[in-house]
Amino acid sequence: METQRILVTGGTGFIGTNLVNELRSRGHEVVALDLLNTDRENYIRADMRSCRQLERVFDRSTFDYVYHLAAEYGRWNGEDYYENLWQTNVIGTKHMLRLQEKLKFRMIFFSSAEVYGDYHGIMSEDVMANNPIRDTYQMNDYAISKWAGELMCLNSAAMFGTETVRVRPVNCYGPHEHYNPYRGFIPKFIYHALFNKPYTVFAGHKRIIDYVEDSCRTWANIVDNFIPGEVYNVGGRPDWEREIKDYSDLILKAVGRNDSLVTYEEVEPFTTKVKTMDFTKAVRDLRHDPKVPPEEGVRRTVEWMKWYYRIEE
Repeated sequence: METQRILVTGGTGFIGTNLVNELRSRGHEVVALDLLNTDRENYIRADMRSCRQLERVFDRSTFDYVYHLAAEYGRWNGEDYYENLWQTNVIGTKHMLRLQEKLKFRMIFFSSAEVYGDYHGIMSEDVMANNPIRDTYQMNDYAISKWAGELMCLNSAAMFGTETVRVRPVNCYGPHEHYNPYRGFIPKFIYHALFNKPYTVFAGHKRIIDYVEDSCRTWANIVDNFIPGEVYNVGGRPDWEREIKDYSDLILKAVGRNDSLVTYEEVEPFTTKVKTMDFTKAVRDLRHDPKVPPEEGVRRTVEWMKWYYRIEE
């Protein structure tokens, strides 16, 4: 395998940290870029919202590939802090595309399965191209911003010949994802259970989760089989699809709590009830092969959060 020089934006975040580790383990020369102020090696501090800061990065270094992860994450975060969301997710992506048009590096753009919105069928990648807008109504600014990013990538490819692969992560979870109120349900449930705090579970909602190390192996494989213009769903095995209550039960068991912490409600507003995903393309092109089932992944994630929050047994 040829060694590549790779930039990972959002490289100190949850997925970014794990992806940087995976790429480096394969011998690639990897530089992380993020807002974090740190003295770690092979790291650059820059703000995606500032074209000048990004230009300075590329004036000093050249890269074969850019994994563009840097983004404001989460449905309610995007509603409460929509200025940050649009400036980072859309303007920041436009800055990166302008640099790509000039410098011709290959890019892997991280979108989200949220782009499918309130679609009720099997979410295969071509749904977004073949179905009318009314079928994929995106119910929040986070989802809209990710779809806008994808459309900008497609437009740049058509107008300027840039080469980009888009990926749509599906409920990725695992170590290095610490709690905040806008995070996904796995770290939120674990944090509340660890600290004996109440939380809410919505009945009837189903999801597939994917352990972050499994996802990162697949994303790292893109370098070995880069097909410009392609888009991939990346998530767990279809037979791992479960109700969110089942995941809550796994977490309570791993933490050692009962469900007296939990309030059960019927429907969560403004979210798709069931997301049934198709991962056929990622299996075919990227050797996607999730290894860590939910029981094991939840256990590992609980152990990491215990370490992170210094919780003694």
